[in-house]
Amino acid sequence: MAGQRVLELGCGAGQALICLGQRVGGLRLDGVELQPNYADLARRNGDLNGLELQISTADLSALPESVKQGQYDHVIANPPYYCKGAHSPAQDDGRRVALGEDTPLELWLDAAARRLAPKGYLHLIQRADRLPDVLAACAGRLGSLEVLPLVPRAGRRAELIILRARKGGRAAFQLHAPLVLHSGARHETDGKDYTPVVEGILRQGAALPWPTPPKAR
Repeated sequence: MAGQRVLELGCGAGQALICLGQRVGGLRLDGVELQPNYADLARRNGDLNGLELQISTADLSALPESVKQGQYDHVIANPPYYCKGAHSPAQDDGRRVALGEDTPLELWLDAAARRLAPKGYLHLIQRADRLPDVLAACAGRLGSLEVLPLVPRAGRRAELIILRARKGGRAAFQLHAPLVLHSGARHETDGKDYTPVVEGILRQGAALPWPTPPKAR
C-alpha cells in the first residue's frame, strides 16, 4: 500500500525491492546488505529503475541507527538456506556468503521482529527442511504464523516455504495447500514451463495469490 515502509534484510543486489517498488507505488524502500559490492549494486540498480532505495551496508547484529530507529509495516527476507558447512562451498565469494549461514537464523527473525511496527508483517522464504528452525525462532517474537509450501511439480514434496508472520498476531497457525511452480510431471521441452499462476507473477506482475483463511463456522 502506498505510504508504507518496507525493509529487506539481506537485500543483495536489490531485486526484490525493485520488483516491489515497480508493482506498488509510493513505498519507502529500505535494504540492509552485508556485502559492500552487492549493496553498491543495489543502489545503482535502484537508480537505473527510477527508484529511491535506502541501502545500508551493515551486519544484522550492528544495524545503523537510521534502521534501528525505524518501524516498518513490512519486513522481507531471504536468509541463507544452508547451515555453515552443510553444503559444498560456492566458487564465488559473494554466493558463498549468500548461501552459507554465518548469522544464525534466529538472529534474522529477531532483527525482523524488532524492526516491525505493531501488527506489521514479515514474509520470509526458506528451505522446507529449515521450517522447524523458523517456527522455533518465531516463538515469543511473532504470531499469526502462516506457511505456504512451494513445490516444483504436482505430487512432489516441497523444497521451499514462504512464512508470513505478524507482530502481535494471535491467530492460529495455518499450513496452506502448496503452490505448484511448474506444469506437468516432468520437464519435457526447452524453455520455461511455469504454471499460469506462477507465469503471471513472474512475467505479468500479478500478485501472489495468498490463500484466504476459511471462515469460522
